[in-house]
Amino acid sequence: MSETYWDRHGIYGVMAEFEDPEQLVEAAKRTYAAGYRQMDAYSPMPIDGLAEAIGFTRNWVSLVVLIGGLTGCIGGFGLLYWIAEIAYPHNVGGRPFNSWPMWIPITFECTVLLAALSAVIGMLAMNKLPMPYHPVFNVPSFAERASVDRFFLCIEASDPKFDLEHTKAFLKELNPEEVAEVEK
Repeated sequence: MSETYWDRHGIYGVMAEFEDPEQLVEAAKRTYAAGYRQMDAYSPMPIDGLAEAIGFTRNWVSLVVLIGGLTGCIGGFGLLYWIAEIAYPHNVGGRPFNSWPMWIPITFECTVLLAALSAVIGMLAMNKLPMPYHPVFNVPSFAERASVDRFFLCIEASDPKFDLEHTKAFLKELNPEEVAEVEK
């Protein structure tokens, strides 16, 4: 396995700080157009178009929720079928053992339960949470103002195009307030 710049120098990436969201979105678009792919943007509020500007196009949470819901539906129905037909067959009021209409509420509840649990667990896993430490907090301005009133763009050292000096020079061309190295 080849050693990356990050492994050799203890650098996580290079971060630029911007005053307003429009600057951040424009910088993200220019960075993506320049060929950088391993980057992330940080903002104290949601910004329309920022995810697309950094190349984030697919969200897998909906697929995880669908799989969880189908698993709950099939599992709930299968459990009721197994109980009524195989394990404890009991004739109640002359109904057939496989009386599926009365299983609809429990099947629905199992579907909703597993879909909701899948959504929460999938979201946490895809966001790599809980994350007790992240290198971007080593930049003092990020730690102080990222959740208040500043916008940040970080190009990670794992990017194939990353070169410390060239990347810093590129970010300075985007007119940020500050460009800082992010140590891991």
